[in-house]
Amino acid sequence: MLSPYQLLKKYNIRPKKKWGQNFLADANHVQKIIDVADITSDDTILEIGAGLGTLTMPLTHHAKNVLALEVDPIMVNILQNELANISNFHLMQADILKVEPSNLLQILIPDFSVADDYIVVANLPYYITSAIIRRLQESNHPPKKMVITVQKEVAQRITARPNDMSLLAVSVQFYGKPTLCHTIPAQAFIPLPNVTSAVLGIERHAVLPITIESKLFFRVVKAGFSQKRKQLKNTLAGSFHVSSHEIANRMQSVGISPTRRPQTLSLEEWEIVTKCLIDFI
Repeated sequence: MLSPYQLLKKYNIRPKKKWGQNFLADANHVQKIIDVADITSDDTILEIGAGLGTLTMPLTHHAKNVLALEVDPIMVNILQNELANISNFHLMQADILKVEPSNLLQILIPDFSVADDYIVVANLPYYITSAIIRRLQESNHPPKKMVITVQKEVAQRITARPNDMSLLAVSVQFYGKPTLCHTIPAQAFIPLPNVTSAVLGIERHAVLPITIESKLFFRVVKAGFSQKRKQLKNTLAGSFHVSSHEIANRMQSVGISPTRRPQTLSLEEWEIVTKCLIDFI
C-alpha cells in the first residue's frame, strides 16, 4: 500500500482540520499499536476514523474481520479504492457518535453476533476523544478492549490515581482499566499536531468494581467535581440542598473526611460516599 504522503499526492487532497485529521505516517508506531492490541486471528476489529488506511491494512493482516468507520466521504473513496480486494475488510461511512457500534458489526459482518466480543483500534480526533470513549463504554455492547491514540495529556488524566483524579478519570475507570502504553511524537503524523500523542489501552472490567447503580454513583461524582477546589462537604451540600453539617456527619460516619476535595477520592471511596448520601440523591 502507498504511504500516507503518496496517497495524499495521488488523490490531490489535504487533511481537514474540521475533522481533526492528523494521519499516522510512521510504520514503527503503527506496529507498536498492533502489538498493544494483541490481535488474534479470531478477533473482530472496529477501527474508528480509518483515514488513509495506514492502520487498517496491517489490522486486516492480523484479525478475522475489520470494520472501518470513516466520516469523510473523500477518505471513504480512498479506502474503497485502495483496499477493495481485501476480503476481511468492511467499510461504513458513519459518525461513531451517531451509531450503535454492535449494530453495525452485526449488519456488515455476517458471522458476528450480539454475544461476540470485539476490539476498538483507533487514532481518535483529539477534540472528541472523551465523547467517543464515553459512547463506546456506555454502549449496549461495549468493546472488550480499546487501543486508541489520544493526546498525551488526556491519557495522563484518564490513567490518574487518587490526588490527581478528575471526572474523566472516574468515568473511564468505572468501566475499564486504562494503561498509558507509549507516546508518539508529533513528527510521526502528517500534518504535525501541536501536541505529543499517546497510545492508551483500556481493558473492559469483567465485573464492574462499583456495585451501586451507575446513575446514582455519577450523580454524586458529578456533583463533587462541579467545584473541584472546594471541600466536598460544601460542594455536595449545595448540589443536594442540605446543610454542610449534615453532609459532614454522614461522611465522617463512613470514615471519609468531609474536608477532602474530589480529586483525592478513589472509585471505592466515591461509592462509599454515594451510599451514605443515598437518601439525599
